[in-house]
Amino acid sequence: MKVRFTNFSEEWSRMFQSEAQFLKTIFGDEIIKFEHFGSTSVQGMKAKPVIDMMCIVKDIEKIDLFNSKMTSLGYDVAGEWGIAGRRLFRKGGENRTHHIHFYEKNNPQIDRHLIFRDYLRSHPKEVETYSSFKERLAQRFDSTTDYSPAKKTFVREMEQRALSWFANK
Repeated sequence: MKVRFTNFSEEWSRMFQSEAQFLKTIFGDEIIKFEHFGSTSVQGMKAKPVIDMMCIVKDIEKIDLFNSKMTSLGYDVAGEWGIAGRRLFRKGGENRTHHIHFYEKNNPQIDRHLIFRDYLRSHPKEVETYSSFKERLAQRFDSTTDYSPAKKTFVREMEQRALSWFANK
């Protein structure tokens, strides 16, 4: 997929809310809570305009029962996609608009994602640093196949700062 990189948009929050309402009609009471995370959830962050949504659910195994329905609605079903206990659905094909990450309550990935988001929301200088780094990568790489792995080490280091920040709050 081609890297699309843009300035922060207030529209991203509306896109999250709209998708959350729609997904609630599909998954009903399986969903405990929705969270907007990732770069599109952080004020001022430059990002690929793909909304990362977290759906916290009671039983992750039950989410697999919805795969056919989600496919019929135009979502790619990606399964765990490298993270144990996750179910990932992608919306929008080559012009992707949403990554929908399902986690069962108490999965440690939930805290990792939300702490990182909250750290960035509380540290505007880190937002500037991360945005600049991603902008440089987007100039170097046309494809997310190259772009995404190129930012992994940087993100891991920033995540460690976020976890330390959270532990010392």
